[in-house]
Amino acid sequence: MAGNAKVPAPVGARQEQDKKARCGWQGGARIWDDSEPQTKRLKSCVDGEPQKKLPKRKIVLLMAYSGKGYHGMQRNVGSSQFKTIEDDLVSALVQAGCIPESHGEDMRKMSFQRCARTDKGVSAAGQVVSLKVWLIDDILAKINSHLPSHIRILGLKRVTGGFNSKNRCDARTYFYMLPTFAFAHKDHDVQDETYRLSAETLRQVNRLLACYKGTHNFHNFTSQKGPREPSAQRYILDMFCEEPFERDGMEFAVIKVKGQSFMTHQIRKMVGLVVAIVKGYAPEDVLERSWGEAKVDVPKAPGLGLVLERVHFEKYNRRFGSDGLHEPLDWAREEAEVAAFKEQHIYPTIVSTERHERSMAQWLSTLPVHDFSATAQAAASPGAKVPSPQEGSEGDGDSD
Repeated sequence: MAGNAKVPAPVGARQEQDKKARCGWQGGARIWDDSEPQTKRLKSCVDGEPQKKLPKRKIVLLMAYSGKGYHGMQRNVGSSQFKTIEDDLVSALVQAGCIPESHGEDMRKMSFQRCARTDKGVSAAGQVVSLKVWLIDDILAKINSHLPSHIRILGLKRVTGGFNSKNRCDARTYFYMLPTFAFAHKDHDVQDETYRLSAETLRQVNRLLACYKGTHNFHNFTSQKGPREPSAQRYILDMFCEEPFERDGMEFAVIKVKGQSFMTHQIRKMVGLVVAIVKGYAPEDVLERSWGEAKVDVPKAPGLGLVLERVHFEKYNRRFGSDGLHEPLDWAREEAEVAAFKEQHIYPTIVSTERHERSMAQWLSTLPVHDFSATAQAAASPGAKVPSPQEGSEGDGDSD
């Protein structure tokens, strides 16, 4: 029995334990502390050991991901039915030791914000998120080790303490990749893989896409806005279609669009309406009518080909990019990795999915059911009803 008796700790050891307890020592575990009073108490500990804390810093992460199989970017806490990109990201951040597990449940605790809330199936080559993390060693490698190969963190930069990636972002560039048979006249086979885009048709496509440039009322290009809501006004800096190219025997083209911000489904509807015009289903004047107050039936192209290519921080870079303390958010050094990710994960997914699921071909077959002349007749009738602003609700923006 005597051998099992507890030996009292020496007086010096008990005093050391008491000091550690008063100073908040928790067995060497990392502690995330946002409270200023606690920080002051730690500093006031007389010759006691400080709390074992890694530096907590505001950073941005450059992300690339293939959106197939995901219900968008934004996490829906408490809903396991619909998997999102942020579900995998937050899990990796916790497993890598960058954030406490509790912050995975409440992302506000780490001041998390995304530049764009990409929709279901939409991919990204240059998404940027801002958050507070513990700056552990080899942080990018550790985060990526807990992510699937189709989600990668390609870059990290320190930013100002109050940085918010959504509010600081002053423009977004998306591209939409589609098979060129989408531009074939409606008399053609709906999925003629031998079709090749002519120079004349490409000029027509670019002439129509250029009409979007400038500020317009895009209430008909989303389900969230009424025609008189100021937030339905959106500014498009540029939109054009690049030269076509072949992948696996099928010809594709990429439409690029840069704008200050976009509403839910806006880009897909912008593409959809131009396709309907080029194919001969809709008259060209439907573009002008779509910016008026009357309701216009605008078809929504599939989400498969839509990719967030990059986000822009020109104003932030001008103010902080050369102050000697912060780096400009331009990601020039990561461009090779971004290009490699697109080649490995984004382009092949779009091509193989289109070939096997025929999403574009199936959508093209629905264009004849749209009535592009009905709104013109309704607008000309004396009792035409204009949707009220209440019929659209304020959205997050940048959801496409």
